[in-house]
Formats: sequence, structure tokens, C-alpha cells
Amino acid sequence: MFFVAGARNTKFREVDILDKKKTVTALKPGEDRAILLGLGMILSSVMMYFVLGITILRSYADSVWTEEGVCIVLNSTVTADMNCSYSCGSDCWRISRYPCLQVYVSVNNTGRVSRLSHNEETRDASSECFYVPRCQKDSTAMHAMILNISERLKANQQVPCYYDPTEQQEMTLLIRLYDHSAVFHSLLWPSCTLAGGALIIMMVKLTQYLSRLCEEIGKLKT
Repeated sequence: MFFVAGARNTKFREVDILDKKKTVTALKPGEDRAILLGLGMILSSVMMYFVLGITILRSYADSVWTEEGVCIVLNSTVTADMNCSYSCGSDCWRISRYPCLQVYVSVNNTGRVSRLSHNEETRDASSECFYVPRCQKDSTAMHAMILNISERLKANQQVPCYYDPTEQQEMTLLIRLYDHSAVFHSLLWPSCTLAGGALIIMMVKLTQYLSRLCEEIGKLKT
């Protein structure tokens, strides 16, 4: 009877060992895939940080219009028509015209008169005009849009704006392409991806550690 019971116990232990080996063998490919997923997420987040660093963050850091204030609209006038070109097909460009709107404002009631521009891109495209519309064949539509902007500025009179506190740039901006909120939201998703990838790797490593700990405890009991 003793030998029969011993044989049965030995058989059960062999079965348990085989089951454990099968479980470890089944878990290992899944753990490897999880680690690869985590590393891929970390790598993609680093690439996104790089792209954002040379685009949004660089533009945000190089901008001199860092102070936000209140601009009082002093004058909003259409001065002249400006030429622009639009595409009419492959290797085909035609000329259209849009009105140049010039807006002068007083910053923070200081008496400092400055020309107002829509954003950094508009300022780079034209230092004279407040807004440069997308060029199109219908010049009447562009004219109506510029007049609508002029009337809205006259009606509001006071608008939030951004200016250079060092006064090296006399022009002020109505909006910035990349402000604090734009930078925050652009960094949010890469940060979430980086944290998710790191969390996956940590969970896999923790699972492996707990598995080894359970095996050592089982060995001590036997």
C-alpha cells in the first residue's frame, strides 16, 4: 500500500510539474508580446516628442509675443487691394485680389499705438494687412469676408491680444498659433502613450517577479 501511495504521489507531482511548465510556456510568449507593445508605445511617444519639439515647442519658445493684454481698436480700414495667386490645375496659377485690412490698436490703455495682426503666419505673410485669406478665384467672397472681419472688430472695440513686453516688436497679435493650452494638449497624448508603455512593462515585470516568488515558496514547502 505504501508503495502504491508513493507511486500515486510521485505521479501527481509529475503532473503538477508538467502543468506548471505548460503554464510558463504559454505565458512567456504573451509576456514577450506585452513587453514589445510597451517598448513600441515608448518609442512612438519619443518620436512624437521629437516632432513636437521641432515644430510646436520651437515656435512657442521663439515667439516674442508672450504677454496677454487688452487692445482697444482705434481704426479698422481697408486700404488697398493685394494680389494673390491660386492654383487652377497642374502647373497653372492665376492672379486674384483681396482687400488689405489695416487695424490699429492701443495696448492696455497705455497710449502705445500698434498695428494688429491675426497671428504669426499672417505677420510673416504680410506686415501690412491684418488678415491674409486663402486665395481663391472669387475675389468678391474674399472682399465680403474681410469687410465682415472689419465690422466685427469695430463692434467689439476691445479685444484680447498678445504683445512683446520688450517692445522689440511693435506689432501685436490677436491670437497665437501655439499658446499654453495648445502646448499642453499637444504634449498630453505623447505623455499618456509613454506612461501606458511604461505601465505595461512594469506590470509584466511584476507578474514575472510574483511568479518566481510563488515557485520559490512552493519549493520551500516541498
